[in-house]
Amino acid sequence: MEEFNLHMTGDIHAIVAANNLLAAALDARIFHESSQKDEALFNRLVPAKNGKRVPAPSQRARMERLGIKGEALDDAELLSPTDRVRFARLDVDPSTITWNRVLDTCDRFLRRIEVGRGPNERRTAEKYSFSSTRETGFDIAVASEIMAVLALASDLDDMRARLGRMAVARSRVDGPHKGAFVTADDVGCAGALTVLMKDALLPTLMQTIEGTPVLVHAGPFANIAHGNSSVVADKCGLKLCGEQGFVVTEAGFGADIGGEKFFDIKCRAGGLKPKCAVVVATVRALKLHGGAPPVVAGRPLPKEYSGEDLEVLGKGCANVAHHVACLSQKFNVRVVVAVNKFATDTPNELQLVREAGLRAGAHYAVVADHWAQGGHGAIDLAEAVVKACAADSTPFRYLYPLSDPVRSKIEAVCSKIYLAGEVTYSELAASQIDAYEAQGLGRLPICVAKTQYSLSTDPSKKGAPSGHTVNVREVRAAVGAGFLYLLCGDIMTVPGLPTRPGFVDIDLDTVND
Repeated sequence: MEEFNLHMTGDIHAIVAANNLLAAALDARIFHESSQKDEALFNRLVPAKNGKRVPAPSQRARMERLGIKGEALDDAELLSPTDRVRFARLDVDPSTITWNRVLDTCDRFLRRIEVGRGPNERRTAEKYSFSSTRETGFDIAVASEIMAVLALASDLDDMRARLGRMAVARSRVDGPHKGAFVTADDVGCAGALTVLMKDALLPTLMQTIEGTPVLVHAGPFANIAHGNSSVVADKCGLKLCGEQGFVVTEAGFGADIGGEKFFDIKCRAGGLKPKCAVVVATVRALKLHGGAPPVVAGRPLPKEYSGEDLEVLGKGCANVAHHVACLSQKFNVRVVVAVNKFATDTPNELQLVREAGLRAGAHYAVVADHWAQGGHGAIDLAEAVVKACAADSTPFRYLYPLSDPVRSKIEAVCSKIYLAGEVTYSELAASQIDAYEAQGLGRLPICVAKTQYSLSTDPSKKGAPSGHTVNVREVRAAVGAGFLYLLCGDIMTVPGLPTRPGFVDIDLDTVND
């Protein structure tokens, strides 16, 4: 497990390298464009060799996107003065940059930083009268759009195309490109990103301690990304197990974020149609949703969690009931509730959760005791899933059509899944939505980043709160991944370390291992 949790698959390391290469390339391009005249910039981008200026394949592709045709595609020396400027200058508006650097460490002090403060960069900026500094920030690696691309790509060609489409900023509205998106292809490093990511596209085959094969691949968290493992891994699993087999794939953090995104984003991207959804519930979690005191690391467990309390649990069951109803009513998917049994759970409590799931519309609700008994304790759950998959059902459906306006799609998710009464938009978010729709991105699905601790954007609101307000503070265009990415409430895209981090318990035993 230690290797699994650290470096084994290598996916996250590749994502960090690729993501930060693109960030470095973008800042460097802005710096060089700001400090060089048109002719010098063009000559350095496409140097003359043997009397010709042969563009690299990525540069030729950019010329074609700009509408340049003819012999100039093979010899940039033949470009007109106007086309030389259009080709050489991305003309990035720094205030529109949405591409952050990433790291795989919880570091709250990198959420907002200023880059470009080096003495060489500042001297050059002073000489040519531009600013070398700008405010930016870091995200956690799993929030990178490249992680989402890895998880949603169907093959290497698709991954290359998606990486190239990733939008990092917009050009100046008063410049030659009139505010158009600047993509990784425009920067010229999408091919290099693909080379860095090529091995990461291969799923890692592992096994459980009982020998069941497991494909480990990708990890975009559902609270800050789309929350699902890869399309490639799912399709490999389906092919390997055959028509009579079963593939179990995870959608993190419940029906409200992982589940909704699985259906509306991943199933669309991969052409997948699930036959059954398993909602996993625990007595302890539902007691928290019913009003039991918060569980705080390092403090004794409150008595409500270790003894029978049907009143508190009954209130909390509104949460699992909503998850079941979302899946069965909004997406027409058959639902099985798995009640994970632990040592402190009583028979009455387990039965109460089962009954709540069945009343909400689950096909089956069973107690799963694999925590204590391993695979033998999950036999009832497996049999329930087999029966649910074989049962008749209405066709699977999405929550919203892609043709709906962006705000309508956002409000569909917020009202039908989060039970919100209102959606509000910051001035920035509203302007971003308008700009994306004007750029032809209105048909993309949406991906909401919000707290995983509540159906609302307030982590303190437990159970199934309704009538609350969802505030959208920022919207990013994840064009390569294929969705619009909303930051809602106070969600942070890079966590901070607590007072007592987990690393204090980690060390290496050089004697016994």
